[in-house]
Amino acid sequence: MTQSVSTVRSVLLTHRLLVRQLLTPGRLLALLSLGAVVVLAAVGVAASDEVEDPARTIIEVMDGLGLVLVVPVVSLVFASASLGDLREDGTLVYLWLRPMDRLSVVAGAYLAALTVSLPLTTLPLAAAALVGKATVDGVIATVVAASFGVLAYSAAFVLLGLMIRNPIIWGLAYVLVWEGIFARFSEPVGNAAVRGYTRSLLANLSDVGLGPAAEANTSTAVLVCVFVAAGSLAMAAVRLNRMEVD
Repeated sequence: MTQSVSTVRSVLLTHRLLVRQLLTPGRLLALLSLGAVVVLAAVGVAASDEVEDPARTIIEVMDGLGLVLVVPVVSLVFASASLGDLREDGTLVYLWLRPMDRLSVVAGAYLAALTVSLPLTTLPLAAAALVGKATVDGVIATVVAASFGVLAYSAAFVLLGLMIRNPIIWGLAYVLVWEGIFARFSEPVGNAAVRGYTRSLLANLSDVGLGPAAEANTSTAVLVCVFVAAGSLAMAAVRLNRMEVD
């Protein structure tokens, strides 16, 4: 009888395999360029004589570019590819060669996506906040909001990569249209989107008002992001368990 692989070892094996797969030069260059755009915007804020309150303006830049573009897009690219690429090219079957629990495989894929996505989002956004003359609270708010955004988006996009083909196209449509436009200006839509809660974290921790779609308290925003992550990973495990892999 084949002995099953322990949960911890399953997670680590999957994580190690998928991190190597995700770290391609093309992806890194493309997504580093997104962070560079925000840093350049921050340089413009710091250098402009027309900006009366740079600390507030740079938080608005973090909201308008960092949370709507860098955080969800980086998370989408890596998380949807973590298992989605294996499914598309038919190599997902090789994970089945070891008797591993499906939730362990999903957890390993999720951690692989986080390993890559967290530094590619938080580091450039923190640098941009510093360059743009944000307060200490503003820098901390940027890092916290980006981190919880990555935690939630990555789990949701791992699930998306298992559910549909071409997850990048559908994910971008969701991020840019639903969250980028509607969630920014509508409180009801903001309450149904991760972006509304990352905006709330940014606004609350930096003490900069960002409008009615960013009015959840800090505890609620954190809990919603954690709930989205946990629920998405559970659904991904169920989906993976029901998939026929060949």
